[in-house]
Amino acid sequence: MRIRVDPDRCQGHARCYALAPELFDVDDYGQSSVIGDGVVPPELEAKATLAIANCPEYAIEERSEE
Repeated sequence: MRIRVDPDRCQGHARCYALAPELFDVDDYGQSSVIGDGVVPPELEAKATLAIANCPEYAIEERSEE
């Protein structure tokens, strides 16, 4: 599983960071970004899925691994 945050959609709610701080970082303005290259370790896939489902702006995407 690979994830990314669309910076144009992110409104800084930081729900993803609250749910999965191992996967997301937020800047001083609350904008989220993925830590590292976006590859989610198998043990964190449930947290990533929860973060995707809880983003009110649908800014987090699951991408196929390339």
